[in-house]
Amino acid sequence: MARHWARFTLLCANVEVETTGEEHLREGPAVYMANHVSHFDVFALLARLNVQFRWTVKKELFSIPLLGLAMKRAGYILIDRSNHGRALSSLNDAAQKIAEGTSILIFPEGTRSCDGSLQYPFKKGGFHLARQAAVPIVPITVIGSREVLPKHGIRITPGKITLNIGKPIPSQGRDVPTLMEEVYKSIKLGYTL
Repeated sequence: MARHWARFTLLCANVEVETTGEEHLREGPAVYMANHVSHFDVFALLARLNVQFRWTVKKELFSIPLLGLAMKRAGYILIDRSNHGRALSSLNDAAQKIAEGTSILIFPEGTRSCDGSLQYPFKKGGFHLARQAAVPIVPITVIGSREVLPKHGIRITPGKITLNIGKPIPSQGRDVPTLMEEVYKSIKLGYTL
């Protein structure tokens, strides 16, 4: 249902989405990590990422009427960034979903970038999650969504969004700073493809 909603939204906005690197999508569970500059990142990923996944979503979005209820029913994972204990509990919920065979999608920057640049260092939770669940991280570079609708923008501009899916990065045997650097480099590389 979410995929149809995203495709319909993109169609109404006259936004095309192109995907490269689909051969890097996993059959089993993974933690997908993408840069984040626009609300349209969500629509593009939902519409064109051909794997079953659940989002990690900041707590504030769960309080939006209807949207919050829909996200809860879809199994999205609430992250309370203001409470470390609850945030860790959310990561345990995410690890359980991965153990059950569902992938997780995270924006490791934590929020949308105002100027379109990749915000680094990333938040560490997703990297700990990948290590805890012993699954690879699949980096994704989203290009063009800022031109469609920048952060704090109110006018949608028709255009094209490209999703460049990078090679999976094994999480086992690697520490969080190393993983973070590898994902950062992969997402940066995705801008040049």
